[in-house]
Amino acid sequence: MPELFIVATPIGNLQDISSRALEALKRVDFILCEDTRVSQKLLNHFGISKPLMSYHQHSGPAKIESILALLKQGKNLALISDAGTPGISDPGNKLIDLAIKQLNDLTIVPIPGPSALTAAASVAGCPMDKFLFMGFPPHKRKRKKFFQEALKSKYPVIIYESCHRILKTLRELRELGSGLELVVCRELTKKFETIYRGIIDKVIEKIEKDKTKGEFVVIIKKNGKEKGK
Repeated sequence: MPELFIVATPIGNLQDISSRALEALKRVDFILCEDTRVSQKLLNHFGISKPLMSYHQHSGPAKIESILALLKQGKNLALISDAGTPGISDPGNKLIDLAIKQLNDLTIVPIPGPSALTAAASVAGCPMDKFLFMGFPPHKRKRKKFFQEALKSKYPVIIYESCHRILKTLRELRELGSGLELVVCRELTKKFETIYRGIIDKVIEKIEKDKTKGEFVVIIKKNGKEKGK
């Protein structure tokens, strides 16, 4: 009976990996990863030597079929992302869906662990029993619609953003809503981890003064008022 392990890996601090995650990575036949170069560094750090196969959002049907073929042969696989928990803002669940449909005897095993989403939510400082997670904003089309939907939520909203677009995103949010109260997390679990809190104008001002290196998690705590309402 083949097994597919969905393994969470550190988002920065390597000490956050679990002993169960390491055990799973050591026992599987192949490891599926976004970028083999990134994953190889992680495996080298923990002395793990396993064949790597790339699997990411641009993987075509041929690659997916080769992965499914391994499972059909009874091979055990682990799926990891460059950082954090697979299936959240990456194509992990697409692979799982296809695998379940084609292999009746497949066992899917989640190995929980680090996640930028839950790490940010845990330090939000507001009720997070209900929240809306929207992932990365679109780069071009439907950006305004994306942000309008975020501002209409009656619950806190969490989005991801890159260092290249964080200021653009925050300025677009400010254009749509006044008085937004935010928590913006940068470089979570890493040496230069920074958490910005406050009204959006102040948060933008602080980030403009700092280096915008790293990945960002933005939590919209208080929606304020939509402009034009």
